[in-house]
Amino acid sequence: MPIPGQERNRSVTKDELRAELERQAQRYKEVYGGEVITYAAQPDPERKPWRKRANLLDKAFDAELERIERERLKKLEEQTE
Repeated sequence: MPIPGQERNRSVTKDELRAELERQAQRYKEVYGGEVITYAAQPDPERKPWRKRANLLDKAFDAELERIERERLKKLEEQTE
């Protein structure tokens, strides 16, 4: 929302924005008789490291690797006997 009397290409400073918000809050209180509640910004939640969940193909690949390893060990045992 542009501030009245403000040029289009000029950026708004924090102090100007605070003053405008305070003016609007005061006007709301006077016109509507309402109450304005302001809240402090909530901190961002702590992010946990991303971990990939195994999908069906990952599980099938792991099972195939285990099967191949079992077959390899079985052949080694047969050769040593």
